[in-house]
Amino acid sequence: MNRIRALALLGAATLTAGGLTAVTAGTAQAADVNVARNGGFESGLAHWNCSPGSGAAASGPAHTGAAALRAAPSGLDNARCSQTVTVKPNSTYTIAAQVQGSYVYLGASGTGTQDVSAWTPGSGGGWQRLSTTFTTGPSTTQVTVYTHGWYGQAAYAVDEFSVVGPDGGGPTDPGPSLPGAPAGAAVSGQGANSLTLSWDAVGGAAGYHVYQDGVRVRTVSGPPAQITGLAASTSYSFRVSAYNAAGEGPQSAPVTGTTTGGDPGTPGPPVPRHALTGYWQNFDNGATVQRLSDVSPQYDIIAVSFADATATPGAIAFNLDSAGLGGYTVDRFKADIAAKKAAGKSVILSIGGEKGTITVNDAASASNLANSAYALMQEYGFNGIDIDLENGLNPTYMTQAMRALSAKAGPSLVITMAPQTIDMQSTSGAYFRTALNIKDILTVVNMQYYNSGSMNGCDGKVYSQGSVDFLTALACIQLEGGLDPSQVGIGVPASPSGAGSGYVSPTVVNNALDCLTRGTNCGSFKPSKTYPGLRGAMTWSTNWDAKAGNAWSNAVGPKVHGLP
Repeated sequence: MNRIRALALLGAATLTAGGLTAVTAGTAQAADVNVARNGGFESGLAHWNCSPGSGAAASGPAHTGAAALRAAPSGLDNARCSQTVTVKPNSTYTIAAQVQGSYVYLGASGTGTQDVSAWTPGSGGGWQRLSTTFTTGPSTTQVTVYTHGWYGQAAYAVDEFSVVGPDGGGPTDPGPSLPGAPAGAAVSGQGANSLTLSWDAVGGAAGYHVYQDGVRVRTVSGPPAQITGLAASTSYSFRVSAYNAAGEGPQSAPVTGTTTGGDPGTPGPPVPRHALTGYWQNFDNGATVQRLSDVSPQYDIIAVSFADATATPGAIAFNLDSAGLGGYTVDRFKADIAAKKAAGKSVILSIGGEKGTITVNDAASASNLANSAYALMQEYGFNGIDIDLENGLNPTYMTQAMRALSAKAGPSLVITMAPQTIDMQSTSGAYFRTALNIKDILTVVNMQYYNSGSMNGCDGKVYSQGSVDFLTALACIQLEGGLDPSQVGIGVPASPSGAGSGYVSPTVVNNALDCLTRGTNCGSFKPSKTYPGLRGAMTWSTNWDAKAGNAWSNAVGPKVHGLP
């Protein structure tokens, strides 16, 4: 959806002095140690030298432990923090850290060979691992390692900073070696919706990550781990990894467990015949910061924005921006989802957005998307997903992913789509083809009638955004192109601040709804027939709506709910 565009970025890549190289986790040898100190920032900024006035502080959010570096660039300061580490000449070291935010850098200078740096475009709210390597010169015994943000960007966070390689004889963090792979992984207790996973403890481990079908689902201090929210009579594959201050070690061998038969669970509430959809922001961009419980009851479908890409192609994760949302906890978030569902609302997870680089272009990534999306539905209680990929999609494999997800979730699954106007000009377009491919399980397509140039209507004439004709003549393409009226919604910004262009007043939206469903209040374009089953309208976002006193939902909501 609408977020400020930045540079065209390459995911899963690092920038070094020699060019672009893949971001991969370094593999430490048995004798390697972490020559950095206080990489978890549990001792505040001890051993670190941070630029003055950057607002650097060792406080949450933390990836592991109780603390992490949080630093805010300002003016011409990029909030750099560094320390000098003792190294061994003619040796290779891997710098790695868990980072959060956009344009977070880490690197090394004074290596005696080629100084290096790596950066990440970030994902808005989730942690991701960033790493690069350097080789010391023949007489190099000390190297400066650092991390910093970027000018004009928001605060960034860093945790689990490590410099792993041969011991240079200087001080190191306690327990500096990467932990080994857990052995003895086994599935024990089995229920209809849960499995218990056990494994042998690993010496020097601070905790363990549990992966379900390639997606991290739990972090625990030790074995065993109970995995809940699973489907009955279903097989799952698990791996376990150990971590400590040096980073995350290798994963265990996979182990498979199968749940017993049982009640597949209570389906989610049905979507009303006429529904209002709103996107809820899991970040602070100047709109009103909300909890789900704050969202206006006018909204029938709430799309949580956004899922995060993972290192596994096609797989997604969700990371609640608790710090950015004023301490909103995961438990409270889950409780709010349950309360919205109890009130008859659907809460879904949106995949994509302007910065969402999630790619599904083969059978494996399609399976990864379906498996990870279903795991998040089970963990958080989401009713379904929203497809808002603005970096393109493959109709064949997105169809495969949605059908696999539908087979897991059942008939109550909610699937929505939010294509741009250019994506729905022709039934031969990838988005339109995907919508038609999954027509039997698709809930609604809420096209974004904003941030768009002029477009053709179904009558072949060109219409400019910002008018009732633009809304009705473009909706007509979908209505006459094969979608059911119940699968068509009108997507607009909630306020002028919600988009770069294309805002229209609620009155224009309501006139378009009347025109399409009743044949009244049309502009110069009037469809040849009416579509009383039209699903309704959508807005970006509930937060911008709240910023304007919920004026959009208070005006459009009753109109939608009063359609024939």
